[in-house]
Amino acid sequence: MKSISLYQLNNQIKSHLSDAFSDEIWVVAEISELRQTQTGHCYLELIEKDENTDQITAKARATIWAYTFRMLHPYFKTSTGQTLSSGIKVLIKVSVEFQEIYGYSLNIKDIDPTYTLGDMARRKKEVIEKLKQEGVFDMNRDLLFPEIPKTIALISSPTAAGYEDFVDQLENNSQGYKFHHKLFPAIMQGNQAEASIIESLEKIYAYEDIFDVVVIIRGGGSSSDLNCFDTYALAQNIAQFPIPIISGIGHERDESVVDMVANVKVKTPTAAAEFLIDCFDECEAYHEGLQESFIAGVQDILTESSDRLQMLSQKFTPQVRQILANKTNQLDMARQSIIASGKSLLRNSKHQLQSFSFDIKLNSKHLLDMEQMNLNQFILKQRNVSRRFFNKHKHQLELFEQSAKYADPENILKKGYTLTLSQGKIVKDASQLKEDDIIETKFAKGSVESQVKQIKK
Repeated sequence: MKSISLYQLNNQIKSHLSDAFSDEIWVVAEISELRQTQTGHCYLELIEKDENTDQITAKARATIWAYTFRMLHPYFKTSTGQTLSSGIKVLIKVSVEFQEIYGYSLNIKDIDPTYTLGDMARRKKEVIEKLKQEGVFDMNRDLLFPEIPKTIALISSPTAAGYEDFVDQLENNSQGYKFHHKLFPAIMQGNQAEASIIESLEKIYAYEDIFDVVVIIRGGGSSSDLNCFDTYALAQNIAQFPIPIISGIGHERDESVVDMVANVKVKTPTAAAEFLIDCFDECEAYHEGLQESFIAGVQDILTESSDRLQMLSQKFTPQVRQILANKTNQLDMARQSIIASGKSLLRNSKHQLQSFSFDIKLNSKHLLDMEQMNLNQFILKQRNVSRRFFNKHKHQLELFEQSAKYADPENILKKGYTLTLSQGKIVKDASQLKEDDIIETKFAKGSVESQVKQIKK
């Protein structure tokens, strides 16, 4: 059987690949992994995914040697505003290489940044269109923003300078407004940012009745650091969140999808704090305006009423005086009539009261004598009933006392019975004990302590 060595096989593959791919070619791929060494070389893993299933359909190793990477990377970053990183699509010019030991790889010679910019814009557009088709794009923006946002759920990295700026601006506002804020820490850039921010949103949702608004902030950064704010999953969660969200992710050049679906968009964390303070200022100015309008309206009403009362007073004073004079004469006549009638009534009443007084004295004496006799009979009857009652219950008490003496533990012990106690409590069931427990046995005279060796149930 004819055979060749592995080296010979790999050498033939290398020769065929060199013939088939003698020229450099442009390839579209997604960067899956990227690693730069201390020597300046950059090693990548390139992949291609199925658009429908998102499954990896192809994979290849690639290299950008240090002398090429020093030129390509600044060019790509200047053109796109972001660094080469995993998760982005690139159009690269490569040479196909095959080493007998290391196998197949691609050597990257050039890169087209315009393709990456177009792919980023395409993905962003697809996310926006999908959110609109689902009818959720405007949900958070349509929420009524609270008049006075006092309780704030804050999503940020606790070590970010933007977080410190936001808190300082909020707590040290010149008007002295008091805010209550709670930090929900999250990773704010890179591949883990999307899942971390969504997790913080889920924690806030558990306390949605407590918070007035949610503020998402971070400091400035490159475009690649902010790619997570253009993802569908994060934008969908923010769009459907039941609390108004303020986006202040420090990205002034472009508008992210998160900025588009948030209730309020500001440029920086400091601007987010200023916006909240402005809400208080507007509310205070509105209420001051209401107060001034109320005071002015009351003053107008009082002035108008005072003028009207003065006119009425001048008009009705003569008529009132005439009415008062007539009423005074009528009152004098009525007073004289009442005095005469009163004297006559008093005389008649005095005679009737004397007659009533004599009758009441006679009737009262008779009634008192009758009631005294009834009371004496009742007392005698109650004494007899009470005597029988106490005699009956005295005998029952004597019986109870005798029964209690028989049931006394000391009498029971004298009959030869014992009491077993564990930790001061009477043991009624062997299941209350366990081996090595110390128990106390009480006799009629004295007691002993024992240790449980075996329990028989």
